[in-house]
Amino acid sequence: MASEDKNAKGFYAENKGRVLTPPTRPFSDKMFDYILWGGIILLLVVSFAPTEIFKVTKLFENSENMSNFISRFLHPDFSDWKNYVRDMWLTIQIALWGTFFAVVMAIPLGFMCASNVSPQWLVLPMRRLMDFLRSVDGLVMGTVFLVAVGLGPLAGVLALALNTAGVLGKLFSEAVEATDSRPVEGVRATGATKLHEIKWGVLPQVAPLWTSFSLYRFESNARSATVLGLIGAGGIGQTLFESINAFKYEETSAIVVVLVIAVSLIDLLSQAMRSRLL
Repeated sequence: MASEDKNAKGFYAENKGRVLTPPTRPFSDKMFDYILWGGIILLLVVSFAPTEIFKVTKLFENSENMSNFISRFLHPDFSDWKNYVRDMWLTIQIALWGTFFAVVMAIPLGFMCASNVSPQWLVLPMRRLMDFLRSVDGLVMGTVFLVAVGLGPLAGVLALALNTAGVLGKLFSEAVEATDSRPVEGVRATGATKLHEIKWGVLPQVAPLWTSFSLYRFESNARSATVLGLIGAGGIGQTLFESINAFKYEETSAIVVVLVIAVSLIDLLSQAMRSRLL
């Protein structure tokens, strides 16, 4: 403490009477910030009309229709709650199997896309494959699988699996690239093969993160599986859209309550699991 006080006094004595100015950033950095934020503002201005933001006032028009909708929505009808719970359980099962297949595919994809594990000639095409899987929306994939396997939950499972595999594959590969190289070098020094390096040097480091990422995606898939009901992939989403199309807003409200409770329970469960892993 005495040395710190002495240094502080010395600094004060040396700079007494001087005007200390804050550090300045290079002009090129400032210009980059101006161009970046100016471009974002310009993009917002240009997209104002195409996105019809000027119609936002219509939210406050037709107040009678909105009040009627809200009053009916605030009185949920749980007379058919057993079917709602059954459909919600099916939705969770779709999300569970979709996430499971995605993890199975994402593990090899994660290694093949990691530049510190795989050669460049393999990394580049695998990354483009994952870009494709992430860019194609689950609804589009679900429509394709509906043609192949017909209406039902399987189409939703396969759609979620491919889309989620692209997301998890990228996250898994980034986790592999961020690993500490010293454990891998230690395993390599024993004369181990590449497979042993991955097994004993990489996997122990990434396993907790991979599990956490997978749990997050399961939460997300539980919601995405609901939307897939729009195209006939089964689950509570199909029941939800049928009630909306029939203007049965009391039933719609009850389904939303069931959906919120289920997603909240999944979130609490996954949080408890993640807290024990990390």
